Amino acid sequence: MEAVTIKEFYQDVFGNICPVIASFLDETTTSDIGHFNVFDISELYKTCAGKPAMPYNRRTYYKISLIHGKNKVEYADKVIDIDDYAILFATPKIPYKYTPLDSSQSGHFCVFTKDFITKSNSGLIVDDIPIFNPNSDFIYHITEEQAREFEAVFIKMHTEINSDYAFKYDLLRNYVIELIHNGQKLKPISATPSAVNAASRISTLFIELIERQFPIESPTQVLQLRTAKDYAERLQVHVNHLNKVLKELTGKTTTEIISGRITQEAKALLKQTNWNISEIAFSLGFEEVAHFSNFFKKQTAVSPLSFRDKLFEIYK
Repeated sequence: MEAVTIKEFYQDVFGNICPVIASFLDETTTSDIGHFNVFDISELYKTCAGKPAMPYNRRTYYKISLIHGKNKVEYADKVIDIDDYAILFATPKIPYKYTPLDSSQSGHFCVFTKDFITKSNSGLIVDDIPIFNPNSDFIYHITEEQAREFEAVFIKMHTEINSDYAFKYDLLRNYVIELIHNGQKLKPISATPSAVNAASRISTLFIELIERQFPIESPTQVLQLRTAKDYAERLQVHVNHLNKVLKELTGKTTTEIISGRITQEAKALLKQTNWNISEIAFSLGFEEVAHFSNFFKKQTAVSPLSFRDKLFEIYK
């Protein structure tokens, strides 16, 4: 599964290319500083004929949204209802579904890639920022007064991005950091339980998180999530609950599903690359080649080397 680029995201969400965003769809325009853009939600509704629900998908960008209107956000076993003002900090590591519940939507949002932040001289790494931690809360209720304060920053963004100031992206980067720091002072909105759809949401997000790890494209790329505990922590559910949900829906345990997907990737790497067994083992998160060999043999009844040798015999 390939990542959804910013360009593909806008095309998916708005359908036909909207005039407001058309100029942003050339992904080479800001290749030297990372991608950044800012939008007025009400203007998008007018120009792009409404903003539909945002489905579960992979994202390569970070997003900060100032929301005004009735909306629903679904994440794992949580449902968050937004009745008025809120601000949302989305990261590629947190899959969620965002649904506007009426047409009276206003506010602003900006999108940016990891490179946009890391291009700064501060050496700041966006994934190290607490508000973008996968285990943090990312939707915050705010008052009308607080909304005006956030909006003031977004208005400065709108003004600056249309300016011809030579260092405008440095200034825009500072505005993003200002939004982040102000957001980290807030308290999150409490989620309401939703047992009806929670199981299907958890399983959907679990599968998405697995697929985000693949394909492995380089021997230096190392699998980040390997155990049931890793996935449960990312989804913010108890590991036993995750296992129960997946067992009921798929008939397999969390570990069985993870092992099956790692084995599938191992076979692909053995077939399609000339990497040695040690490189494949490392990329799949095994510290010792022997551990990988034992794992692979347990899953397939043959060793990785025997599996590859048989392939060579077939193609001779």
